[in-house]
Amino acid sequence: MPSTARADANVRRNDYGTLAPPSGEWTPHLSVSVVVPAQGRQERLDVVLAALAAQSYPEELLEVLIVDDGSDPALRLPELRPAHTRIVLPLPGGWASAHATNSGVEHCEGEVVLRLDSDMLVFTDHVESQMRWHHAADYLAVLGHKRFVDYRPGDLDPHEVYDRVKAGDAASLFRVEDSQPQWIEAIIDRTDGLKDADHRAFRVLVGATFSVPRALYRAAGGMDEDVLLGSDTIFGYRLHQAGAVFVPDTGSSSWHLGPRQIAARGDLAKRYRRPHIANRVPELDAKRPRAARGWDTPLASVFVEAGPEAETCVDKILTGTVPDVRVTLLGRWPEPHHERHAPLDDPDLEARLLAESFRGEPRVRFATEAEDDPAVPYRIWLPAKAEPRSDAIEALIAHANEARLGRLELALPEGEAALVRTAAAARAAHLGADIADVWGAERVTEGPLVDALRGVRPSAVDRSSQDGLVRRVLRRMRG
Repeated sequence: MPSTARADANVRRNDYGTLAPPSGEWTPHLSVSVVVPAQGRQERLDVVLAALAAQSYPEELLEVLIVDDGSDPALRLPELRPAHTRIVLPLPGGWASAHATNSGVEHCEGEVVLRLDSDMLVFTDHVESQMRWHHAADYLAVLGHKRFVDYRPGDLDPHEVYDRVKAGDAASLFRVEDSQPQWIEAIIDRTDGLKDADHRAFRVLVGATFSVPRALYRAAGGMDEDVLLGSDTIFGYRLHQAGAVFVPDTGSSSWHLGPRQIAARGDLAKRYRRPHIANRVPELDAKRPRAARGWDTPLASVFVEAGPEAETCVDKILTGTVPDVRVTLLGRWPEPHHERHAPLDDPDLEARLLAESFRGEPRVRFATEAEDDPAVPYRIWLPAKAEPRSDAIEALIAHANEARLGRLELALPEGEAALVRTAAAARAAHLGADIADVWGAERVTEGPLVDALRGVRPSAVDRSSQDGLVRRVLRRMRG
């Protein structure tokens, strides 16, 4: 997606503190589409629309799309609603929240998409507060603030809600001391509002209220419709991979009418989420068991130039402490022979033997050039003559995360090696900047990392230091 961000709006890692969203009196110009997936519960929807009708954001820049996901009877628009509100049906071929949200985005016209649950009573500046951030940069994922409250149908009258929200008095509709915070607040608090968050800032994105530019929504691939529960976490990861910065907006708030979705059948819901998220999100280590098997989305794509030494290099990668890798051998791969020929005189013999050696290994691919998979968090290039130790890939990733690097270059006698963080490359490409400017970069010419790629056994000091580094990174990943 082409960037419209100002040159001074380049955020390093997730430190959005360098941005200056408009404050005080201002004149917004971005249009926003509030997409609300809904199924039944007309009474709650009436309350939600009453609050949206009282928003401080300009009416002409705001549209609301209710995606009726199979309600029986069908949902209807109440009299008290935003001026530009319509009900749309999901696109054919799917159902549930993720599909409904994607369908709403396909129908919407706004430059920014604000996804809202159908049981969210928002304060008067909820939309405006999030939209101020989008006027500062065009690659932000902004999270709205909310509190969970007990609610029964009939507790609120839509007209009273409208009047109270319009008057800026939505906070008095419920008692704060009787409400519950969302779990992400603990993460937000201990990371200075995510400004000091590591590469897993995306995990705080929850589906109840967030907004992203529509171009970023599409660049990330939309929500995963194959996952019925937990698709918001996966979408947060997709946004991260597309280069997004995550901003928790505490300037406005909302009441979540009822308990958390996961509260009623929490253990079973977690069991459902775990394998679905693990298969798609390598960075949430606690949800991906440390088993010696492959996953739909590998932790790293490793590229090795084809050559006589490549077989040894690839074998060492595949038997390393990170089995969750995808290796691509780069070279010129000849077409199969179909006619009589002298096999030992074949000019492409070495390439054919290398391809045959890994023909049965599902983690190895063959290509003429490196192809980027936006879902894989790390891309690693190794020279064919490298002889990586069993812990080499793990050490590279651990160092990149500990030092919070977007690019790590290593000069080996055997040739150049490198690690690139996909999320950093995506943001740099979007902004027309260097990875070093948006995430940081480092070049290493000697030391434990170089030794790890050359098969040099670590000294007792180096081994202790590296073990400590890996343990610190794992603690962060599980925290």
